[in-house]
Amino acid sequence: MKRVALALGLSLAGAVSLAGCSAGGSDRPTVVVTTNILGDIVQNLAGDELDVVTFMPRDADPHSFELSAQDAAAMRSADLVVSNGLGLEEGVQHHVDASAADGVAQFVAGDHVETLGYLDSDAVDPHFWTDPTQTVRVVDALAPVLADLAGDGGRNVTDAADEYAAELETVDAEMAAGLEAIPAEHRALVTNHHVFGYLARRYDVRILGAAVPGGTTLAAPSASDLRELVDAIDAAGVRTIFADSSQPDRLMRVLADEAGRDVSVVPLLTESLAPEGQPGDTYLDMMRQNLQRITDGLTR
Repeated sequence: MKRVALALGLSLAGAVSLAGCSAGGSDRPTVVVTTNILGDIVQNLAGDELDVVTFMPRDADPHSFELSAQDAAAMRSADLVVSNGLGLEEGVQHHVDASAADGVAQFVAGDHVETLGYLDSDAVDPHFWTDPTQTVRVVDALAPVLADLAGDGGRNVTDAADEYAAELETVDAEMAAGLEAIPAEHRALVTNHHVFGYLARRYDVRILGAAVPGGTTLAAPSASDLRELVDAIDAAGVRTIFADSSQPDRLMRVLADEAGRDVSVVPLLTESLAPEGQPGDTYLDMMRQNLQRITDGLTR
């Protein structure tokens, strides 16, 4: 695998949202991607060799967003559908299944990671991208699929994948160093819902709890859930709790007040990229932004 800097053009590339199944009447093969995080990754690998269509808007919730009838039709006429799987795209999965039934080739990222379950259930956690080494596994599996689809441009896809995987390894090293520098007793996360299980496994971070049980934002916390979380905050002396930047943080601020101590609420980019032009508008920058916010929050 090449150990070279990721080209600027790849770093700045973003997944495009298009109404039809290809851009500007292009005759290039079309890859439809369900989430904007995966869309950014696919675009970095595909470059100009494939048309990449991402339906999920920036700052959206992958659990609840849905497709228009036009988007659903585009998915069913694509050359390849790339999805996260593992139960993440709750509002879109039936469209993914319909495209598969129509014979559209499928790549499910979750099939290529070392999965883990949630702390409070037997369900599989779909948020593998919080550990960049799991994203490397996805890139390694996806690259030959995209290269084959690109035909004569396949070599460019392979080279881009090598460069992107090298950059992911750099991010992994940065995260390991940054999180290891936090004293072990403070290396603990309280979030609005369970997102960081893979990060916790990779970097020896404790997950104290989450306001919303399970891994979906469609669930609602009970009074006992909140009480247990407040008790965990009090017991650990946590001074910062984290909320998804795409979700209202009212609940987390209530928890901060309930804890009866000086607790800050810090937004993280967890399930969606930031709007274009803002910090965290690519997957790589999202990871770096979150690392900075977590380390700042846990060492305050």
